Amino acid sequence: MSKAPASQVPTAHDDGTEKSLAAVNSDLERNPTIADSDGVKLTPHEHVELVPQPSDSSDDPLNWQPSKKNLILGVIIACSFLPDYGSVSGAATLVAQAEEYGIAPDVVNHSQSGNQFMVGAGGVVAVMLSAYFGRLPVLFWFMLAAFVTSIAEAGTRGFIGFFVPRVMNGFFAGVAQGGGLMFINDLFFFHEQARKINLWQSCVILSPFLGPLLASFMSISLSWRWPFWIYSILTGIALIGVVLFGEETYYNRRIPTDQQPVRQSRWLRLIGVEQWHSRKSRNSFPEAIMRSFKVLGRPVVLLANFYYVCVFAWLVAINATLPIFLTSLYGFGPKQIGFMFFAPIVAAILAYSIGHWLHDMLAQFHMRRNEGQFAPESRLLITWLAIPFMLAGLVLVGFSLQRSYHYMLVALGWGFYTFGLIINSVSLNIYLLNCYPRASGEVGMWVNFSRTAGGFIISYFQVEWVSRVGAEAAFGTQAAVCAAVFPIVIVLQVYGKSLREWGGDLNLKTD
Repeated sequence: MSKAPASQVPTAHDDGTEKSLAAVNSDLERNPTIADSDGVKLTPHEHVELVPQPSDSSDDPLNWQPSKKNLILGVIIACSFLPDYGSVSGAATLVAQAEEYGIAPDVVNHSQSGNQFMVGAGGVVAVMLSAYFGRLPVLFWFMLAAFVTSIAEAGTRGFIGFFVPRVMNGFFAGVAQGGGLMFINDLFFFHEQARKINLWQSCVILSPFLGPLLASFMSISLSWRWPFWIYSILTGIALIGVVLFGEETYYNRRIPTDQQPVRQSRWLRLIGVEQWHSRKSRNSFPEAIMRSFKVLGRPVVLLANFYYVCVFAWLVAINATLPIFLTSLYGFGPKQIGFMFFAPIVAAILAYSIGHWLHDMLAQFHMRRNEGQFAPESRLLITWLAIPFMLAGLVLVGFSLQRSYHYMLVALGWGFYTFGLIINSVSLNIYLLNCYPRASGEVGMWVNFSRTAGGFIISYFQVEWVSRVGAEAAFGTQAAVCAAVFPIVIVLQVYGKSLREWGGDLNLKTD
């Protein structure tokens, strides 16, 4: 991209006197964009063409200061972190709850399975409602309901009193996980999105390890209710973040600036009053519902989500199986089990650190080999790095548990699989967003639904399966499934463009 000419930057004060060079450079650093001689807006330093091109309005989220954008992203990440953190924390409290309720631990586990499934279902509904009511009010009301139900599950007595709010909490808490990609697409330019998605997804997948880690330590000397009270407190803090820093990020650049709905009060936008008055500029309610099914009907989306179900489900399989084997094989107690969760946490941090650079580097490498032309399929190159770690991790976990190898080998295998899974997750989210940027919310929520659905299904038979055939056979089969579905990635790399053209345009009313 050619450098923007200096004539595009004002070099004089309002009174006509010439600015100093230092003042001009200061303006360059403050301005988010510079226009070249053709009117195309560029970044001020790298002189990269901005995609999408922002409007001239200060209400356009793309024109907001980076500090404001990153603060909103931080709130979204905090809300996205909570559902799996709270859901899997229950794995460390099953025995204590079963003793109090007088039922089997497997029965108590139904509340966790129901909660996990509803995280995905709630994300689907949240994105549908956001297309009609606006992003911010749906986020606020869902998080408010999540906070109320988190208090109920921690404080009520009896299994039914715990089960109902726990399942409801999953539905409402899933709002940011389902809609996170939508907010990132609203706030950030194309060249910024990969790193933001990498951070968001790394935190999402990190959360189911941090939850049981802390819950295991708490359960040593505290009531089983304390992990849920901590979850409730964290949900309240995230809700406060939404109230104080949340903002409506939807902006229709196809409407001229002078015809845009006037933004008056952030508090009215928080509860949805302003968005209700401007609803005719967005989707009708039937259109908002049908958007999601239009997207799911595209071959690329179906294939990518089927692949993701088949490779992600085994994360839940490991989480469900390990505490049992660590107790019976190695005599681990809650403290030792808690320390084992550091293995996937370290792997998640490493995956984020490498992905921060590698996702964009491989896309740029692909562009250089194709005369500067970008293709969404370049985002899938990194999966070739991820899949060997996943296969090796699953096989190593199975062999170690079956043959009573040292527990550090179990931790290593767990880390390998987690490392590859995070890279895979980020890659798929970026790929689908680049394929259908106008349907960012819909592609993101289907990926999130696939993730939770796979975990929900495997949670019902994983422990029994391993007990019946052995860890070596069970985890070996899981590795074989991951290998068997990897050709889907190859199909998308080779025929992805043709499949998108065959699927046709989405014909959506709004982004």
